[in-house]
Amino acid sequence: MRTFNSLADLGSVVGQEVAVGDWTAIDQARVNLFADATDDHQWIHIDPERASKGPFGGPIAHGFLTLSLLPHLMAEAVRIDNTVLSVNYGLNRVRFPSPVPVGSRLRGRFKLLSVEPLPPQMGQPGAQLTWEVTMEREGSDKPVCVAETVSRRYGP
Repeated sequence: MRTFNSLADLGSVVGQEVAVGDWTAIDQARVNLFADATDDHQWIHIDPERASKGPFGGPIAHGFLTLSLLPHLMAEAVRIDNTVLSVNYGLNRVRFPSPVPVGSRLRGRFKLLSVEPLPPQMGQPGAQLTWEVTMEREGSDKPVCVAETVSRRYGP
């Protein structure tokens, strides 16, 4: 885990890979829960028997499940102390270059692209952070998700 004392400390690492997170397991139970939460019950995700005869040889995680893990993967890799609020602001670009077979482990690689000052909120200075995130699957050379994510943080 890479720890920063404040938002001001991020300026020195713009343009650099800042951190690589821990591995997170993708099991069938997680995929099924995501299917229930989103009403996306496509057989390629939730029917292991049918999926075993499909194009990937077994069930795969939803692309949006993979993307939804981004905040968790970020929290496992980067900590910014002395902040009071963090919100997702959006995504600039997202691609899913390869599937995530159930039983895989994923982790994120985080490169800080920019830090832009924001007007204060709740009396706290803020910054808009743009990160390039490459989510990789253990044992694969090809990423499973590449995203540019934008967040806003506030704090001293």
